[in-house]
Amino acid sequence: MASEVFDRLVALLDAAAARYRVIEHPAEGRSEAISAIRGNRPEQAAKAMVLDVRGGSGGRRHVLAVLPGNARLDFAAVATLFEARKCGFASPETAQEITGCVMGAVPPFALADALALVVDERLLANETLYFNAGRLDRSMELSTADWLTTARPRVARIAA
Repeated sequence: MASEVFDRLVALLDAAAARYRVIEHPAEGRSEAISAIRGNRPEQAAKAMVLDVRGGSGGRRHVLAVLPGNARLDFAAVATLFEARKCGFASPETAQEITGCVMGAVPPFALADALALVVDERLLANETLYFNAGRLDRSMELSTADWLTTARPRVARIAA
């Protein structure tokens, strides 16, 4: 399943003529540790988390929130953004079912229709982003401009 997500990412980026580089490394999913392995600054890491947003006008849905690797999520900001009463992490099983990835390997792309994509505006200050690419042992370095064009996220302040 992880290879399938990786292959979909490569195909998506190739079709968009995006500038990226694949980085193979020991399996790791924690933001701080993987940034050290890849040699990038933690704020360049695009940390992606599957959230469960419920209540309010939007009903229940899932959101893929992307923020700098050194930032913490502001759950209330995400709930407000999606006009919901509550926001929390999706269960690991739900996140894996929706994304096809284990925790820590989720890329910053909403590859499933069931996911809305939102990014914290501070991540966009980086010229280049780094992220695990559907696998714990493979990452990508990608131009932020190419990510924006390809992923088309909603931009907001969602980090605490």
